[in-house]
Amino acid sequence: MLRGLVALMIQLQEEEKNGFGFIYLFLFLITGGWPLMEDNKSAGQQPVNTTEKGTLKRIFQDRERTNILRASEQWTISFLVKRIPDYISSDMLTFTGTIGCLIVMLGFILGFYFNPNYLLLGIPGLALNWFGDSLDGRMAYYRQKPRKWYGFSLDVVMDWIGMVLIGLGYLVYSKGTYELIPFLFVVLYGWAMIITQLRYKITDLYTIDAGIIGPTEIRFILVFVLVFEVVFNDTIKYFAAAMVTILSIINIVDTVKLLKLGDIRDQAEREEKAARETKTGVNND
Repeated sequence: MLRGLVALMIQLQEEEKNGFGFIYLFLFLITGGWPLMEDNKSAGQQPVNTTEKGTLKRIFQDRERTNILRASEQWTISFLVKRIPDYISSDMLTFTGTIGCLIVMLGFILGFYFNPNYLLLGIPGLALNWFGDSLDGRMAYYRQKPRKWYGFSLDVVMDWIGMVLIGLGYLVYSKGTYELIPFLFVVLYGWAMIITQLRYKITDLYTIDAGIIGPTEIRFILVFVLVFEVVFNDTIKYFAAAMVTILSIINIVDTVKLLKLGDIRDQAEREEKAARETKTGVNND
């Protein structure tokens, strides 16, 4: 593992300009990789070659991303999946992501009983969660060994378990009437997950983003909230309340959109059924 980490540092240092590889690695661990890539035009880089485009297409063939960090995130994932040792399986990465959520929960508990500085454990915890959660399925597609429905089922279940763990940790950390906030956050996250699965059922297109906001952006926000709580104690409740409010609005809007998609699907199926019946009647005549 140490050898692999050193190799990754060297690789980053060689590939990035001005020798900032170690800084880029640190920022990658916290943020999910946005510093590792800038837009090709603004950075003056050469366009991605055909082989790289083919690799990206294969890795992300099963989902459509709309989040604001998708380009840099996909580049980072593509960079990493090529370097993960063969003995590491997708299941191992999935459970690694869940361990990251456990670390976040531990940070909340230790922060409550001992010192709020322990909340900073949530930063490597969220980085580890991103690593496992983002690379498990992508690695399977890169190796051309996807188990679509098995992986989909395991990913959804473990994502839910991970969010419950984080919610429980925050429940311990919160106080008095603010204990309702982590409960609402978990409920709203579950609502968002249900919308995602129903949208997949209706459209046969799988997306994990709510517009420009996806899981990676949420991790960014959580890192900011944790740091702010350590610096300015007892402010997390205000951020949490704001996040619950925003998530409620997003879920309501997405639910309305989902119902419209369902109505369109129903109309299309009725028209298809009527066309079949008309065709059958003509053939019988």
